[in-house]
Amino acid sequence: MQQQALPTLRLLSFSAAMLAASAALASSHREAPFITTVPKVDASDFYMFMSYEQGRGDYVTLIANYLPLQDAYGGPNYFSLDPNALYEIHLDTNGDAKEDLTFQFRFKNKLNSIALTIGDKSVAIPLIQAGAISEPRAAALNVNESYTLDIVRGDRRSGQRQSVTHASNGASSFDKPVDNIGKKTIANYEAYAAKHVYPVNIPGCAMPGKVFVGQRRDAFAVNLGTIFDLVNAPVSVITDPTLIGAVPNQLDDKNVTTLALEVHKSCLASASEPVIGGWTTASLRQARLLDPSPKPGHQNTDKAGGAWTQVSRLGMPLVNEVVIGLPDKDRFNSSKPKDDAQFANYVTNPTLPALIETVLSIPGTAPRNLPRTDLVTAFLTGIKGVNQPAHVVASEMLRLNTQIAPVPFAQQNRLGIIGNILAGGNDNAGFPNGRRPKDDVVDVALVAVMGGLCMANGDNDALGLGASCKPANVPLGATSLKLHDAVDQATVPLLGSFPYLYTPVGGTN
Repeated sequence: MQQQALPTLRLLSFSAAMLAASAALASSHREAPFITTVPKVDASDFYMFMSYEQGRGDYVTLIANYLPLQDAYGGPNYFSLDPNALYEIHLDTNGDAKEDLTFQFRFKNKLNSIALTIGDKSVAIPLIQAGAISEPRAAALNVNESYTLDIVRGDRRSGQRQSVTHASNGASSFDKPVDNIGKKTIANYEAYAAKHVYPVNIPGCAMPGKVFVGQRRDAFAVNLGTIFDLVNAPVSVITDPTLIGAVPNQLDDKNVTTLALEVHKSCLASASEPVIGGWTTASLRQARLLDPSPKPGHQNTDKAGGAWTQVSRLGMPLVNEVVIGLPDKDRFNSSKPKDDAQFANYVTNPTLPALIETVLSIPGTAPRNLPRTDLVTAFLTGIKGVNQPAHVVASEMLRLNTQIAPVPFAQQNRLGIIGNILAGGNDNAGFPNGRRPKDDVVDVALVAVMGGLCMANGDNDALGLGASCKPANVPLGATSLKLHDAVDQATVPLLGSFPYLYTPVGGTN
């Protein structure tokens, strides 16, 4: 499976790569009405890929980013996660659109009540730190952030739940580093954060894994403001491949909070089914009471109770942001993959090509092959022969073939499989076969929605995407293969090893 050399399979990979990306034009920031009111549970990106750190090629890295658009100077409380929330990463290991494994993160924020003697009074300080910090649980920390990690086999609520523990000392609680407040508080944040990467034992898994939870620099690159301002860019720029890096990345100075796991592939996939599907969700308690006279402490104003209620969902990048219609955005965030048929019209009859046609004043350029069966084919099932499970149930999630070996960072094609095919290379380990931080899903998406995969399908339905999916129904023709957002994802700084996302921007950098 590592070398996809046959021309037919290469073309199939090409079309499906664009197809799966049709849901993405930017990272998933504030994508639904309700989630804008609870940013601590807003999932912004989900990555799933074979680890490309040297010596770790048999491991799968799972990264779920939450609480997007963090400004580094956002004190004095900064960006702790919600102790009244449940953050989860789900894996479908047999293609039935239901979770078989779930990793659950719960957070605790402990107030240490550091006080200073002012005259004859002991008075609590107003900050989350009282001095310099270099170690976990430093005495100068006024708030200690920690978390537990469980694995659930079967249904996320009724399945077998067991604790993931520290591989060295057996502890079931892990410290989260405080955010990158600035150089005076944390002189070497990279070294400080590295002390919070833990080796872990996962019940039912013979190989130890790794976990890290903490602030990271946002790894997503996009011309965000321009896109949402009705694609306020000249057509001559976004159709010229030589201008791929013409404008700066608008997320370059933003941070996120990352939940990262590295798990051996033998713990997630089987020899009979090497493809896994993945997505992340966050849930809140169904009820919340506000105390008009909260007691002293930390986050005591609200009291949460009742059943867990899912309010955020993210698999493929940006499905909910630019594909799902506004009336259904909250409903999508509360849904499960097994019920995705209810949203089919947004894929078969997408509004995005028509919107692009209108806002760019290029009438008559939206693909004409309606319903868009070409998008449905790979978007909901994975790519046959690459990352489609043998007994797949159509549903939206990232899918990864764990038998396709990773490619070193320097050799990775930023356009994933589509770029690999165009370049005649050997990188089939990228989007949409999972998603790596370097993969430029924005540019791949623009190609897809404007008909690029029908250019690949040809006049003889070579890829089985439907007889109407052909070049004659792509008014943009070959130009559809040149579209981009003028921001280069490949220039985003990243680490070469777990947790891969870069050191966060500091408050005084």
